[in-house]
Parts: sequence; C-alpha cells; structure tokens
Amino acid sequence: MENKTYYDGTKLLSLKDINGNTPELYICTSNRSAGKTTYFGRLCVNRFFKYNEKFCLIYRYQYELDDCADKFYKDISGLFFPGTIMESKRRANGIFHELNIDGKPCGYAVSLNSADQLKKYSHLLSDVQRMIFDEFQSETNRYCTGEIKKFLSVHTSVARGQGKQIRYVPVFMISNPVSLINPYYTELGISSRLNDQVKFLRGDGFVLEQGFNQNASEAQKLSGVNRAFAKNEYTDYASEGVYLNDNAAFVENPEGRSRYIATLKYGGNNYAIREYADYGFMYCDDRPDNSFRFKITVTTEDHDINYVMLKNNSLFVSTMRYYFEKGCFRFKNLACKEALLKTISY
Repeated sequence: MENKTYYDGTKLLSLKDINGNTPELYICTSNRSAGKTTYFGRLCVNRFFKYNEKFCLIYRYQYELDDCADKFYKDISGLFFPGTIMESKRRANGIFHELNIDGKPCGYAVSLNSADQLKKYSHLLSDVQRMIFDEFQSETNRYCTGEIKKFLSVHTSVARGQGKQIRYVPVFMISNPVSLINPYYTELGISSRLNDQVKFLRGDGFVLEQGFNQNASEAQKLSGVNRAFAKNEYTDYASEGVYLNDNAAFVENPEGRSRYIATLKYGGNNYAIREYADYGFMYCDDRPDNSFRFKITVTTEDHDINYVMLKNNSLFVSTMRYYFEKGCFRFKNLACKEALLKTISY
C-alpha cells in the first residue's frame, strides 16, 4: 500500500477472520487523502451498475442525510462515472433517504441516531447487499448515546428479510486514525492489540487494515497551510496517520509513593487505580486493595455488592479519560490497559 498512489483494498477483502470465516466487518484506517473512501464507494457503485446490487450509507446523525448524495458521489462520479448524477429522496419523514443514480434506485442512507425508528421500515431495506460507514471514528469524539447498540440495530434492520432471519451484509468501516479508545475498537477488543507495527488484524467476524499512503503523506506535507501549522498535532494526524486523540499510553512499573484512588472491576477481575503525584500520572495495575471502599464498574455484568456503577459521562470516568488523552496514564500490562480503555471508552 505504501508505494501506491491511492488505496487498494484487494488484500483486505481477501482476508478471512481469525476463525477462518468470511468476515462481515471490514475496517480500514489510514492517513488522510489516501483514497480509501473512494475505493469502497467505487466498489459499491460498480456492483450496482453491473449486478443491480444496492448499498446503504451509514451516518451518525440524521441531519447528515440531507446532502448525502453530493457528499458521497461528487468525487466518485467525476473520476469514474462521468455524466451520471446521484440524488437522494427523503423517505418516512426523513428517517432514511433513498438514493438514485440517473433516476434508478441504487440504495439508501440511514443514521445511527434513528435506529429505533428505522426498525419499522426494515422491509424496505431488505435488498441492500453491502454497507459503508465512513468516518466511524469521530474527530470531535462525539458519538451517539449507546452507539454500538444503535449500530447493531441498524445493521439488523438492513440484514433482515428475503426469507431469512439475518442475511450476510458486509460493512466497510472507513476512518482516519483518531483514537484508540473509540467505541468500536474497545468493543471489538482492538484497542489493546493495535500498535504502529500492525498492518492487518483479524478478530471474530472482522478484519482490519491499518495503512499508510506515502504519496498522500507527501502531498499533505507540501501543503502551504500544513507547513505553516507544522507543529500542530492535526498535521501529524493528517499526513503521518498518527492517532489524533491518543498520546502514548505506556506499559511500565513506576517507583515511589502512590495514593490509592479506586478499585475497578472489569471482566470479572479487580484492578487498582493509583495516583503518582510526584510524576504527574495515574497508574492501573492488577494488585487491588479489596478493603478500599471506593469500588467502581461501568458494566451491568460486573456490577456487584459494594460497587458503584458509573455512567460514561460521570466525573470520575471523565477525569480518567482526560488523564489518558494527555498521555498521563501508565499500565502494568496490556490487561490493565484494556480494562482502563473499556472503562473510559465513549
């Protein structure tokens, strides 16, 4: 991928998941302007023209549907399908949009925050063959409340029908690298497995490609605006594929005095949260003080007697998230890191 002008997803689409099965989630991240959105968009439109296979575009919020046809098709049509026009029509009072190319229905556009309302119209979406979720990582860290449940609900609404309880409907999830603690990586257990050396990653039902396009990187660096703001972290994010909201979260064993903050329960195991004030960071290890009274969890599965179940927007969770994003968290091992990442995920 590095020496190619634009992204080529052939390798990603050829992969099996960790169990040797055909995956249903294809996750692709890279630095900006690498061409990943164009690649998967062209693939879906090609399948429509050749086989009349419809596709579905996923957005986060309903207001994004209003100009979805232009956003999705403008560049693709100019490059590969000149002279064709895509339009969108509001359906069900705007709960979803129907997409048409030159007047012929080619697919739909839906939003996660309309997941509940979309259920009653699932029969109208049963001809969808594949889905695209562009920018699944939010640059502003704004996600829907219960985002993963809404994503699953939308996919189920689309994948029902045609005489089957659930159909195989692959989703192409595309994004620039924003944060390792985005809700999808934490839910899929990717956060603790990903590092700069990983190019391809397999899981149960998914495959992931973490790419880097050198040509796109050089083009970004040559931009006068990017040169002017070369010291801004966004420039590294755009050109180098550095995670925008993640400073290094180190695995190490600090020395010196610490103050016990809380006991965290995750995955049935207890972890300790400590503050090393002299070094200015927080620390998570697997040596909890079971006599300490402040015990917390964020999942119903781990909720137990004498534990406080916190919401994702609670002050404590927000503070822990702040420390992590400022690079002020350390971990004894990867298990501790995953527990903390799950706790502070959005």
